[in-house]
Amino acid sequence: MPQSSPQRRIAVTVKGYPRLSETFIAQEILALEQRGLELEIWSLRHPTEKAMHPMNRAIRAKVTYLPEYLYEEPIRVLKGAFWSLRQRRFGALMRAFWADLKRDFTPNRVRRLGQAFVMGRELSPEVGHLHVHYLHTPASVVRYAALLTGRSWTFSAHAKDIWTTPDWEKREKLAEARWGVTCTAEGARHLQALSPTPDHVSLVYHGLDLSRFPEAPQSHAQRDGSDPADPVRIVSIGRAVAKKGFGDLLKALAALPPDLHWRFVHVGGGELLDSLKAQAKRDSIADKVAFLGPKAQPDVVALLQQADIFTLPSRKARSGDQDGLPNVLMEAASQKLAIVASDFAGIPEFIRDDIEGALVPPGDWEALSNALNLLAREPERRISYGAAAFERLRRDFSMDGGIDMLEERFRTISDQRITSEPVAV
Repeated sequence: MPQSSPQRRIAVTVKGYPRLSETFIAQEILALEQRGLELEIWSLRHPTEKAMHPMNRAIRAKVTYLPEYLYEEPIRVLKGAFWSLRQRRFGALMRAFWADLKRDFTPNRVRRLGQAFVMGRELSPEVGHLHVHYLHTPASVVRYAALLTGRSWTFSAHAKDIWTTPDWEKREKLAEARWGVTCTAEGARHLQALSPTPDHVSLVYHGLDLSRFPEAPQSHAQRDGSDPADPVRIVSIGRAVAKKGFGDLLKALAALPPDLHWRFVHVGGGELLDSLKAQAKRDSIADKVAFLGPKAQPDVVALLQQADIFTLPSRKARSGDQDGLPNVLMEAASQKLAIVASDFAGIPEFIRDDIEGALVPPGDWEALSNALNLLAREPERRISYGAAAFERLRRDFSMDGGIDMLEERFRTISDQRITSEPVAV
C-alpha cells in the first residue's frame, strides 16, 4: 500500500466497530476508500458480535480501539494525560471540558476526556482531519481531541445522537465543527436551526450500494394466508430496542384474524429480546414467531428473498431516542419486498403511503395489525409496492450521490490542510 501523504489521512471515529446494525457506516468507509481517500478507524468500543458483515472484511483501514473504560488501560490513559499536559492547547481543552462538566456532571464525561487524551497522543502526524459518526459521545471525544491537537473535525449525525443530546451541547459542537451531515430531512432541519448558518449542516442520505445485493427475485410468492401449510412470511430486522416498536408488532401479530396463516421472523440482537420472547409466549404466538439473533448479510438477504412482507414499526422511545431512515428499509426494497412501516421520523422520506408501501401511525398496533392483515391477503398489491420501492431506491436513494458530496468535501479539507501550518503533535 502506498505511503500516505503528510496530513492527508482522515481518522473516522465510531462508537463501536464493526457492528452489524451499522452497515451504513461500513458502506461509506468502504466507498470512500475505493475512491482513494486515506482513512483510519478509531472506535470507542470493541465488537460484541461474532458475525461480521462482508463489507467490514473488505475495509483496509487500520482500526484503533480506545480504552472503553479508563480503569481497564490505566498506563495508556496516564501516558495520554501526561502527554496532553505538555501540549500548548491543553488549556483550551480543559476550559471546554470544565464548562461541559458543570452542565453534565457524569462519569461518562470524564471518560470522554480520558479517551481524548489517548487519541490525541496516539494519532499519527499523517492524520490531518477527524470525522466522527454520531453527535453525542463519539463527537465529544473527537471535539476534545481536536481542541487538544489543533486538527479540524466534521461529523455525521444519525438518529439517537440528534434527539437525546441537549441543545446546548449540539450548539457548541456545531459551532466548532467545520461542517456536518445528517441522513434525514427532519434531522437536518433540527440541526440547521441550532447551527451558526443553515448551510453548516447538509442532508446526505446514506443510500444503498445496490452492487452489494443480488438481483431481486422476479416475483415473490403468491401466498395469501389461506393455506396453513404455506403461511405468509413476515420479516423484520433491527436491534430489539424500544424505538424499533417490536412490542407493538407482537401485539399486532397476536391480533391477526385466526383464518390468516402467517409466520414471523426477527433478525437482530438487543436488550429487549428476552422480554419480546416472553411477550410472544404470553400472547400465544410463540409457535409462529422466531427470533434468530444477529445475522450476516448473506443470511439476511436470503430471508428477504423468501419473505412476503417486511415490517418496521418504529416509534419514539421514552428516552427521546428515535430512528432516522433505517437502512433495512432500503435493503428490503432492494429485493422488491412489500413494506409496512411507521409514518414517522425519516421513513416517509423514502416510503410514501400506498405507493412504495403501507404506513401506519407510530405506536398504533391496531392500525399495524390491520395493514398487515390486508397486505397479507393481497399478493398483487405486495408486488406493486415492492416494484415501486425498488424503483424509488434505484432512482433517488443510490449511494453514489452522498459519497460524491463527502469525497469532494474531504478532499477540500485535505488540500487546505496540506498547504497550511502543520498539526502540532
